[in-house]
Amino acid sequence: MNAPAAEMTEPTHRRGGGRLGRKALRSAPVTSFPTLVRQIPVYEIVPDEAVELIHEESLKILEEVGCEFRDDEAIALWKAAGADVKETRVRIDRALLMELVSKVPPEFTLNARNPERTVRVGGKNSIFVPMYGAPYVRDLDNKRRYGTLADLNNFHKLAYMAPALHSSSSIICEPMEIPVPKRHLHIIHSALKHSDKPFMGIVTSKERAEDTMAMAGIVFGEEFVRDNPVLVAITNCNSPLVWDATMLDAMRVYARHNQPLILAPFALCGASTSASAVGAVAQVNAEALAGVAFTQLIRPGSPQIYGQFMVTVDMKTGAPMGGTPEAAQMMYLMGALARKYKLPWRTSGFHVGSKLNDAQAGYEANMLMHAAILAGANYIWHSAGWLEAGLTCGYSKFATDCEQLVGWYKYAGGVPFDDFKEAMAAIREVGPQGHFLGTQHTLEHFESAFFMPSIMDFNSFEQWTAEGAKDHDTRGLEKARNMLADYQEPKLDEGIAEGLKDLIARREEKLPDSVS
Repeated sequence: MNAPAAEMTEPTHRRGGGRLGRKALRSAPVTSFPTLVRQIPVYEIVPDEAVELIHEESLKILEEVGCEFRDDEAIALWKAAGADVKETRVRIDRALLMELVSKVPPEFTLNARNPERTVRVGGKNSIFVPMYGAPYVRDLDNKRRYGTLADLNNFHKLAYMAPALHSSSSIICEPMEIPVPKRHLHIIHSALKHSDKPFMGIVTSKERAEDTMAMAGIVFGEEFVRDNPVLVAITNCNSPLVWDATMLDAMRVYARHNQPLILAPFALCGASTSASAVGAVAQVNAEALAGVAFTQLIRPGSPQIYGQFMVTVDMKTGAPMGGTPEAAQMMYLMGALARKYKLPWRTSGFHVGSKLNDAQAGYEANMLMHAAILAGANYIWHSAGWLEAGLTCGYSKFATDCEQLVGWYKYAGGVPFDDFKEAMAAIREVGPQGHFLGTQHTLEHFESAFFMPSIMDFNSFEQWTAEGAKDHDTRGLEKARNMLADYQEPKLDEGIAEGLKDLIARREEKLPDSVS
């Protein structure tokens, strides 16, 4: 089912194109492309002086205003490091801050249970990751309802089947029928069972993070997961300027195991930040740097991801908006800051406000993914399924996003020149008034020369009508159904599968059915 490992990885690590690299893109069926190595330049939206101005103001925020760390152990660590601590307010000297931030490696390897799915994060490397956290789904009948474990299983299967997705995420949708105290066990089990790509951890309590690491230890080996990244976990700063106890607990669990965290303020710009794009970036940068620095108090040298989730707020209603020009501009600024600090960084790709997989969703998604690619993002999250500001994961949206990611993968891989001489020879072979359809060059390259999506329709109006006049949303649903019908489970070793079931059973016996 998988393309040979040498064909899938070696050419792409050398360059973005190449004959073997293109062969990998057209091999079918394929469950994962290698790490995307960007071969296009990053776009600098402002001069270096503007980046320095934001950097300086962020340092002043942490020195003069400070950041809340609402946890006794965190406060003790900051005091021991020499920060200015008053109750839960921590003011961090710039020298201490930057010394800690400099300990984070600029790149790291994220291991998958199938080594062919292992990826690199940081530098010129980018990976695409599906959405996370939706309580609702827009299902295969295009109805909006609460998510279930069956839906989560399906989305993990789709993530496994999608060539350009490099991770299965974890809580793509919430399995709402499972009690909250036990839900995390089934989320992680689904990610590990239905896909062999890297996955994401649970951060809603220390115990749930520890359960995640225990399950990872069964699959990868306890010794391996003490030092080698196998998952990424998301921790959000509560903007403005608060790291709470729940997030700090999760940081400690994962950082001590050398598992990378995304240190990402959750900013509703205009509500939890000032109503200014550059002002919001200065604040979010300060919050993210404080989180990154704290992880290095836990385990110096542990891999981490500088992050941000920044959406603007509709100033008429207070609703978050996706796909705005300001959100794209802020992405470029965060990318420039990440490169200044030599940090791997996360942003979001296809997060939209639209309720349906419609034209609005397409416009919003394109605005943000274009910025994510050109800004040089390394961990491009929310790249499949996102609707309704993250409240809903749509089957049709998931399938159509995955197809578009193949195009973005090719776009960011750069323009290949390896067949340029043969193309010029074909012109001489055909001459004036001929056609190229029968040339040797065309026969060798027609499958890989151009992006050829299957969901988008380029037929004549008459042909489109004869085939049912299906809109894009309908074709996306059909694609999702077909992908699920073709799914073949990447089986876990029998002993590992039993070990996971046993752990889940033992933990469920101890956990309550409801949150007290």
